[in-house]
Amino acid sequence: MPGRAKLTSVMAVTASQAIRRKSQLDEAIAKATDWLDREQSDEGYWVGMLESNSCMEAEWLLAMHFLGYEHPRERDLVNSILSAQRDDGSWEIFFDAPQGDINCTVECYAALKAVGMSADSKPLLDAREWILSHGGLSGVRVFTRYWLALIGEWPWDRTPNLPPEVIANPRWFPFNIYNFASWARATLLPLAVLSARRAVRPLPADRRLDELFPDGRDRMNYKLPRRGRLLSWQRLFLLSDRVIHWYQAPGITPGRETAIKACVEWIVRHQDADGAWGGIQPPWVYSVMALAEEGYHLDHPVLSRGLAALDDHWSYERNGSLHIQASESPVWDTMLTLMAMQDCSRPFTKNMDAALEWLLGRQVTSFVGDWGQKVKGVEPGGWPFERANMHYPDIDDTAVALTVLARLDEPWRSSEQVERAIERGTQWILGLQSRNGGWAAFDKDNDKLIIAKIPFCDFGEALDPPSADVTGHVLEAFGHLGFSRSHPAIDRAYRFLREEQESDGSWFGRWGVNYIYGTAAVLPGLAAIGEDMNSDYVQRAADWIESRQNEDGGWGETCASYMDDSLRGIGPSTASQTAWAVLALTAAERNGTRAIERGLAYLVGTQREDGSWNEPYYTGAGFPGYGFGARLDLRDRETLRRISQGTELQRGFMINYNLYRHYFPLMAMGRARSRSGA
Repeated sequence: MPGRAKLTSVMAVTASQAIRRKSQLDEAIAKATDWLDREQSDEGYWVGMLESNSCMEAEWLLAMHFLGYEHPRERDLVNSILSAQRDDGSWEIFFDAPQGDINCTVECYAALKAVGMSADSKPLLDAREWILSHGGLSGVRVFTRYWLALIGEWPWDRTPNLPPEVIANPRWFPFNIYNFASWARATLLPLAVLSARRAVRPLPADRRLDELFPDGRDRMNYKLPRRGRLLSWQRLFLLSDRVIHWYQAPGITPGRETAIKACVEWIVRHQDADGAWGGIQPPWVYSVMALAEEGYHLDHPVLSRGLAALDDHWSYERNGSLHIQASESPVWDTMLTLMAMQDCSRPFTKNMDAALEWLLGRQVTSFVGDWGQKVKGVEPGGWPFERANMHYPDIDDTAVALTVLARLDEPWRSSEQVERAIERGTQWILGLQSRNGGWAAFDKDNDKLIIAKIPFCDFGEALDPPSADVTGHVLEAFGHLGFSRSHPAIDRAYRFLREEQESDGSWFGRWGVNYIYGTAAVLPGLAAIGEDMNSDYVQRAADWIESRQNEDGGWGETCASYMDDSLRGIGPSTASQTAWAVLALTAAERNGTRAIERGLAYLVGTQREDGSWNEPYYTGAGFPGYGFGARLDLRDRETLRRISQGTELQRGFMINYNLYRHYFPLMAMGRARSRSGA
């Protein structure tokens, strides 16, 4: 039954309640904006820590062993790993996960051994017991096998092949590198160099991982898991992998040196201005090692910049430990902070002007990145997620930037600088719309499913297909820019969103956890383009949101919902997810209802005295772990068997954006306050 027909069962807000609520919201908003003012950087941007998992520190410690480089704060990196160990000895992918992750635990174990920790120490004794009781090394993913091969603990001929010749695959060929997601492409090429060279820096004899081979290395099962039916692409690719290994065994591979040289040149060209690669950890750490393997010394400008970035904005300290981020989010955080302040009707102050100037300076307007391989005749105009990643601007950031710019007050709104930025950003997004009407994160039509079936792609996601949340953000931006349903691109996107809606009324969250995020991204987008928010399908989505409200008035959803359908919209309440739910209900015109009132009361009641909120739970998603990047039918048992992932998300990658807990509650409180007329 549509929510509008249920208003008789909803407790309306009395006048006295409205006055009291407005006073509380005013105070909470003032405290939150004051907190953000204090947290703004001198350059004008905002950025929060991007927490992920201990693989970041573990892999960098293993890379330092490979490079023969001792980080001056090695002990602090070790402390970050030890502080994250669970009571059962394992390491997890996200906070309060139902169980530890075999891959993260093995990599942490290897890193601690590499820096000299004794196998008899309690952390390693506990970790080893957990590893062996959970299947041992035979169950680790491909990436973990590569890391073990790099330190001499896994035979290279038992890892999936990554022939560097892939760089020469023609554009029409399914396995052309530009058919891989941007992050997979940037990771694949340095790994291909390392794989072709069979690069190894063995651990010292007293630091080897013998104890993880309890039956001996000769009796270890090194085979990749056989997933898929007997007659399937997965089985065919496993067979092909063995054939390629057989072909390469004699060491006679015509054209290989040329291919490796081309890969190295590609890697060097793609280094970011801050020294990293791809704006994320995997291509960065593998590129450093690949270039070192090809003879680049640590004092070479390319490598020295790559290593120096570790000690710049890529690391952060907490409780005496040093953490390395998987990525960094200053552009994303800054534009969403500005949007929150706009939602609270805050006049532009000097510090907001500085943030806007900084944001405008991050637009990529003079460089055609990898997206230009498939999109011709479109000028660059996107914004990246990170501060120095010109190769990979993304559609989500660009959409939010356009929303902020479209809502600026005068004289900013009509300035030539803003008008030009809006025009370039708009045309760039329109040029990247996929054939099905939706928008992905980085590329157009990056959805060839065969890519996800090769053995290399048993990690996170190998593809970047359109998603409901990104498409919702684009519609919200275009709606504020005056686009309506009559525009062909908007109509196609609208139809895409209608097709993506789940049977329960929600939308899948590709880049945020999970259905609460997806629904909260879509509904404001639909409202912005003038959709009738009393429509049955809209109100069904709002009903679903209301049905997931917790007893404390908040909303929460565990990352485990990516693998357990019964957990959709279910989890401990968080500030960010409560804010998303309120934003969704506000867009669906449920203003003044008890659900929104209870949600706002939760936000006000959990705000700390300094104006911030506490949120240990992970509400951001990097990789759900499906391989193909799109929503998954969790009722399909064959698909679940092939993915071989439980609610621990061993193929997934979850994120705690440390500013989500601040600007999203501000947005929710601001929009609820303004739309209720209070």
